[in-house]
Amino acid sequence: MDAQGRGQAGDDNVDPADQWVFDPNTGNYELRLDPTGQGPARPADRKAPGRRSARNPGAGGGDTDTRPLPVQRGRLKDGAGEPAAGGRAARRAAERAGSAAAGPAAGGRAARRAAERAGSAAAGGAAAAGGAAAGRRRPKPKKSGKRKFVYWTAGVVGFVLVAGCGTAFVIYQQLDGNIKKVDVGEENSAVTDGPVNLLVIGTDARTGKGDAGYGDSGSVGHADTTILMHVSKDRTNATALSIPRDLITDIPDCPTKQPDGSTKVIPGQQHVRFNTSLGQEGRDPGCTWRTVEKLTGVKVNHFMMADFNAVKDLSNAVDGVEVCAGKDIDDPKSHLKLTAGRHVVKGEQALAFVRTRHAVGTGSDLSRIQLQQQFVGSLIRKLKSSAFGSPSKLLDVAQAATKALTVDTGIGSASKLMDFGNDLKKVDLNKITFATVPVLDNPQDKATVILDEAKADPLFKMVQQDHTLSKDAGKDKGGKKSAPVKKAPPELVRVDVTNGGGPFGAAQETVDWLQNNKGARLSTNAGNAPEKLSATRLEYAPNQADQAATLAEWMGLPKSALKQTTADAGARVPMKLVLGKDFTAPGSPIEAPTETPEGVQHVNADDKNICAK
Repeated sequence: MDAQGRGQAGDDNVDPADQWVFDPNTGNYELRLDPTGQGPARPADRKAPGRRSARNPGAGGGDTDTRPLPVQRGRLKDGAGEPAAGGRAARRAAERAGSAAAGPAAGGRAARRAAERAGSAAAGGAAAAGGAAAGRRRPKPKKSGKRKFVYWTAGVVGFVLVAGCGTAFVIYQQLDGNIKKVDVGEENSAVTDGPVNLLVIGTDARTGKGDAGYGDSGSVGHADTTILMHVSKDRTNATALSIPRDLITDIPDCPTKQPDGSTKVIPGQQHVRFNTSLGQEGRDPGCTWRTVEKLTGVKVNHFMMADFNAVKDLSNAVDGVEVCAGKDIDDPKSHLKLTAGRHVVKGEQALAFVRTRHAVGTGSDLSRIQLQQQFVGSLIRKLKSSAFGSPSKLLDVAQAATKALTVDTGIGSASKLMDFGNDLKKVDLNKITFATVPVLDNPQDKATVILDEAKADPLFKMVQQDHTLSKDAGKDKGGKKSAPVKKAPPELVRVDVTNGGGPFGAAQETVDWLQNNKGARLSTNAGNAPEKLSATRLEYAPNQADQAATLAEWMGLPKSALKQTTADAGARVPMKLVLGKDFTAPGSPIEAPTETPEGVQHVNADDKNICAK
């Protein structure tokens, strides 16, 4: 555009291109006539008289440059300030980039965005030069580790970014378009300061491409593989609990969103297979979510669900996953054939490995769980060692993962999912432990199993109280152990028991247990506590420390439950035990163990010596 008709015809020091300034608040260009600070032209003047339309070059009078104009830097939003530093090279770079971004509808949103980005880059470079030699390169901005894979990719096509195409935005759009999400009535933040509990569901639906030949072609998609991944509050360790699909359990009532936006409550069921918590009767992943919470007592934050294609696509994306067979495997049902030794499997063979069960172990689903744990551990090792070190490989993994995933709305976008993943990836591989929920054969149905409560309850408590299953757990950081407190004999333990949030009748039940099972004849039911407590509490005086030590051991109380007063108590003054919401039953420890309960199957994710037998 030239200056004629704008009062600047005689000023050779003003570049007409610099008179048009992009306003990010309005998304429009504003004409600024006075380089010393005159305000923007009136809205009616923003389109210059005589400016020739890009679509109709012959319209209007006067010569008009139809290229998008560069952004002027160094001015305040109200037009005050000095002209931007820089010169012809910066303006030309901006104009070239703007031209590349301009389309048939020049001056539209895409062109403005392109010109804004390119102009900002060019003008910023000119300002940084400050009189230095023309052509000096600006220092590269430090890349954020949080979005490393996006910027790696953007770096490869950086010239496109200069033209305003926004590669990072395009990648996010692609990944967002891949992700499927389900509103389960819970929308938790992607990142939290506390522990994280992620429910991973593998469905046996045969609707994926190439999956029609697997198993029951009419399956509605049950919870075939379910892992509750608990990540500790300090992100130093993680526990992955595999829940057997054939476990007999109770499924609670489940509200589900319908296609028309309404909510339908699907009635719960008692004493049914766990895998029917998904798909059966129209249940969605939220029903499995609620079933796991009821079973384990652990609050779930998010879920991820994938079908058979997830295994095939992810294993292909990382160029295969190493697995080990302790013997020759030939399973005609899963179509897996492996000789004894180590193999790299991907695609259909990887899927066959995680599905096989008849040719390994006892031939049950429990044996298949162990193969799945081996595969997932090896996949994590492969991702950490190779895929995360390559931009293109990481993008392949991201594409494969997001295409295969269905998630809750709390992590239902690429950016949220990335924030979530970056938060969890802090855990060291050797501090991830796989374990299987302990079960027993169901005497009424050999095809199903029941919960082994004696082993499962303390295991669940470890997860609830954020205790790790790692082998070095339970060791004092300073290497010292506090001296044991002398314990009083049962007949000297004097305590009043009140119910402050436990089950109905818990106080009397506890007193009966103390008197009849432990010989504590001086225990008394003091009724309901004046307030509800989330955690059980024992109050005692300094001269009752021996009694408190005995009672704490019986009840399995954590140190946090013990509250010592400042003054000694009289000889006949009882301690006060308030049963909180964490109390379940007398004899069931409130404090979680610091080591994995004996008999619970568990392996380390970094163990490379696990072989299917």
